[in-house]
Amino acid sequence: MSSLRAFILSLIALMLLVPGLTLEAQPPPDGITVIDALGREVTLDHAPQRIAITGKALIMIADAIYMFPEAASRVVAVGNTGQGSLNFLPVVDPAYVDKAILDNQAGAEAIAAVQPDLVLLKSSMAETLGGPLDVLGIPVIYVDFETAEQYVRDLRTLGQLFQNEARAEELVAWFQERTERVAEALADLPEDEKPRVLLVYYTDRDGAVAFNAPPASFIQTWLVQMAGGQPVWLDAELGKGWTKVTLEQIAAWDADHVYVVAYFNPVDDVVAMLQADPQWQAMRAVRDGRLYGFPGDFYSWDQPDPRWVLGLTWLGASLHPDRFVGLDMDQEIRSFYSDLYGLDDAAYAEFVLPILKGDLPGAGE
Repeated sequence: MSSLRAFILSLIALMLLVPGLTLEAQPPPDGITVIDALGREVTLDHAPQRIAITGKALIMIADAIYMFPEAASRVVAVGNTGQGSLNFLPVVDPAYVDKAILDNQAGAEAIAAVQPDLVLLKSSMAETLGGPLDVLGIPVIYVDFETAEQYVRDLRTLGQLFQNEARAEELVAWFQERTERVAEALADLPEDEKPRVLLVYYTDRDGAVAFNAPPASFIQTWLVQMAGGQPVWLDAELGKGWTKVTLEQIAAWDADHVYVVAYFNPVDDVVAMLQADPQWQAMRAVRDGRLYGFPGDFYSWDQPDPRWVLGLTWLGASLHPDRFVGLDMDQEIRSFYSDLYGLDDAAYAEFVLPILKGDLPGAGE
């Protein structure tokens, strides 16, 4: 009898003698086990080679995953990553034209057709899309990328998936350094020196103009607080998402500074329109020249996209310029694209500089 056979028989005999002793399946030597955003322990047989990204708010996932050099060769399918008329991924992925482009409402069967070995989803999609994918036996890992803390956790999850923990730690350090720089500049700021700030999302979809305020849990609220402002909408009864507010409510808040974001309209045009509107001209912030378009490029910088770090830096300097003397936003933007996506000055000048928008004096000069 071979030694291996004898060992196996001895182990079986031991299991029969010891109640409750079982053999637990072990992941293969090259397998990966991660804890995702829902706290699920997910084990993959191997590092994923065919990744699909789809579902609600997939831009936030896609722009994060492309900070890893492995993304271009591993992502095989992605939903529509355009916002308005602009789409960032073709700039950083030469093989984008070869990807399967999924409808953002694609169901489990349509996703299965591209034969992914992993699907990345926002955790909010667990019930509607994650469940059906589980039934089909397609591994799913959930991420959030909604807050600064979640960025650290989710970047490390991506580092495990790509087996590139070193890059994950570089990214974590990059975001933390810039966040801490803003925090340090405002660390001793007295409460009575924090201006009252209103941030509203403008939309005219379906021909109806609407202004919306974010709930306390959204990153837009955190950005205002982290940048040394007091969000005037916190005492209002808002829903779980963007909530429509009236012009009367906006006027009643009487904010010191008003910031406008527009995801599907040129924000500079929106601000110019509001400045010419008699109802807005009556507001103190507009009269004082403190109505601003929140900056952006491919996407607005107020969102839980990697660009939130640019939005935070800019907003801190906008509210408290005396505490950010010498800040060069042009260099901040260039560093963002160079450090995170590998774009050189020529690529920056070709793809990013022409589409910068919002209140960005001096950027690109």
